[in-house]
Amino acid sequence: MNRRELAAAAGALVFLRALPTGAFAAQSKGATASAEAHDLYRRAVVVDCNLAADIDGFPISATDLDMYRGSGLTAIKTTIGGFNDSFESTIKDMAVYLQAIETYPDVFMQIRRVEDIAAAKRERRLGIILSFEGVGMLEGKLERIELFRRLGVRVMQLSYNTTSPFAAGVMVNPPSGLTELGHAAVAKMNERGVAVDLSHAGPKTTEDAIAASARPVLVTHGGCAAIHPHPRNKTDQQLRALADKGGVIGIFDLPYLTASPHQPEVKDYIDHMAHALSVCGEDHVGIGSDATVQPFDTSPQAMKEFQKSLVERRAAGVAAPEEDRPLYVVGLNVPNRGEVIADALLQRNYPPRVAEKVLGSNFVRVFGEIWKT
Repeated sequence: MNRRELAAAAGALVFLRALPTGAFAAQSKGATASAEAHDLYRRAVVVDCNLAADIDGFPISATDLDMYRGSGLTAIKTTIGGFNDSFESTIKDMAVYLQAIETYPDVFMQIRRVEDIAAAKRERRLGIILSFEGVGMLEGKLERIELFRRLGVRVMQLSYNTTSPFAAGVMVNPPSGLTELGHAAVAKMNERGVAVDLSHAGPKTTEDAIAASARPVLVTHGGCAAIHPHPRNKTDQQLRALADKGGVIGIFDLPYLTASPHQPEVKDYIDHMAHALSVCGEDHVGIGSDATVQPFDTSPQAMKEFQKSLVERRAAGVAAPEEDRPLYVVGLNVPNRGEVIADALLQRNYPPRVAEKVLGSNFVRVFGEIWKT
């Protein structure tokens, strides 16, 4: 189990390797888009707010480098440190990305300021936004927020699915909210220009953090409870509060979009996105795949490893309901999933400006508001 896979496991549960070439080709079939969507995708700033690059050692293969270059992605917010990693393990995880950026400066760059996203687009490099989903690396110390901010971590959560020193996650029942230390953490993140991410926050934590924050907050990867009731999906009330605060929700492509045993499809994904657009407005919705740039591997061997990972998560007490299906949406299991999403929005008669906002400009706008110090 490599470090990249462990990091991705924090949200997407991805413990699997990238697809071999033949499997990738098979997954890519049907991932075509209209000429209008293709042109829009190529000119847009494309920001996926929860996506990992599965870097399994160095040198990175020429195939993977070509995939990153050809994905059409401008920037990805990627998780480091998993859902419960130590300070030391998180630093090692960060070092993998920093080494990739140093070794392949023509392919990758670190995003530390919002202006860097425009530079990544202009220079045709993949921008990396470092983020946390867990809080183990902070060890309950507010000064760690400042330390990691200086290292380039620009998005942090207050809890994973369970309870942390700061707040309660989505699996805590009865729900509880921000602790006294959690309120102080929100204030520190606001002060230092770190985005507060509520993707795994429980309902009371979500409410408390939105009220406490002086800046917009994010749900970088989630869905809509009105379309499918699930702890990881946000209610309309939560979505409205997020939008009223100026925040953005990124729709994920996880099985939580639909009831088990159905494997979600593009239509199901767009149903959530359309609902979010209706509730939040076109300036407050984006993409947060909760996956890896590489397609999810559906080979028998990989699926056996995936089932093992589910057992491990249940044993660790971090599993959510309906963690029982592969972690992809049929039709979106490709590196250029945003192009497919843009095409689907155009097919539903959303104007190109809405598709372009969803692809990335909404997250660029909110990062500009949050990150300034």
